[in-house]
Amino acid sequence: MLTTRFVDGAPNWIDLGTPEIDGAVSFYKGLFGWEFRSAGPDAGGYGFFQLDGRTVAGGMQTTPEQGPPSWTVYFQSGDAQATAKAAEQTHGSVLAQPMDVLGQGHLALLADQAGVPFGIWQPARTRGVDVAGVPGSLCWVELYTPDIAAAAAFYHRVLGMETSGVPFPGGTYTSVNPPGGGDASMFGGMVPLAEDPAEAQAGAYWLPYFEVEDPDAVVEKAQQTGGRVRMPATSLEGVGRMAKLADPYGARFAVIKGEPQQT
Repeated sequence: MLTTRFVDGAPNWIDLGTPEIDGAVSFYKGLFGWEFRSAGPDAGGYGFFQLDGRTVAGGMQTTPEQGPPSWTVYFQSGDAQATAKAAEQTHGSVLAQPMDVLGQGHLALLADQAGVPFGIWQPARTRGVDVAGVPGSLCWVELYTPDIAAAAAFYHRVLGMETSGVPFPGGTYTSVNPPGGGDASMFGGMVPLAEDPAEAQAGAYWLPYFEVEDPDAVVEKAQQTGGRVRMPATSLEGVGRMAKLADPYGARFAVIKGEPQQT
């Protein structure tokens, strides 16, 4: 699972683009207890979702021209310019060139070889989110892709990510960890779109998971407040109990109560 011991190639930020920021703030506050704080008058409406005063994500109101409502996962890079160039050279694309963000760091928006958007954050004064891996915060990310081998090669070339096969009930899961981190630093996985008809219909994307104490209660609350259940709360042996949801505006995410890690 994720921690805030950020290293290159691992997620260090996440943000929401939504057509109705006030409605999204209300929805996520009901689910996770988040509050929203503006990043200031120079931030173009961008702000921070916070849990007990600690930042767990960013968010802003976006227009249809900026893309559909969605969560964007950012990965740490020591050199955003070099990472953007590597993405272009590996059959990806640059959606937004690397830029300085008020001295806090450098940001770029890229797309992988299958067209899946993701972000790059090169830290300066802001390393990343303040908290991860605890209830109400990001704990895992999952790439749904049409070609696991091609995706693994792309992210290895661009961000140094390493993959390995992990057996689980019903098959093998392709886990992902930062360069040289091994299984102990796994932060996510890659899943073939063909294995999940619902995801195949929705298309390739990065899915963020948020840790929660009670997935069933979160599912119920989401339904009551305009969200949509994409996969009901389901238990997977050795993993935990999880559900896939979408907020009232269509941004997709998942929640999980992970099983205690064996030591």
